Amino acid sequence: MSIFSAKTLLITAVGGAALTLAAGSGVASADPLIDTTCTYPQVVAALNSENPALAEKLNGNPLAAAMVGNFLSAPPSERAQLVQEYQATSWGQKYFGQMAAIAGTCNNY
Repeated sequence: MSIFSAKTLLITAVGGAALTLAAGSGVASADPLIDTTCTYPQVVAALNSENPALAEKLNGNPLAAAMVGNFLSAPPSERAQLVQEYQATSWGQKYFGQMAAIAGTCNNY
């Protein structure tokens, strides 16, 4: 699988760890993602429950899974930079918001 595909899955999964972002919002609206306390297992459990298709893609891509884990273990200052980078790409714009709703529930898992 290409790096592009892994990054696409990462964007989707990382977005899944965030609260729903308003359309056209910038990084300031992504603070719940940057400050999330969800663990990798919580994100995966939320994805499995709320978006099985995405969970299947993430579970089938070890590189994407590692990238999500690295994002979640990064300090907020690094996460903020990653969010900016992701939202600046066409694939980030396509997937970031789509999965953002997971952050509102991942702490329940």
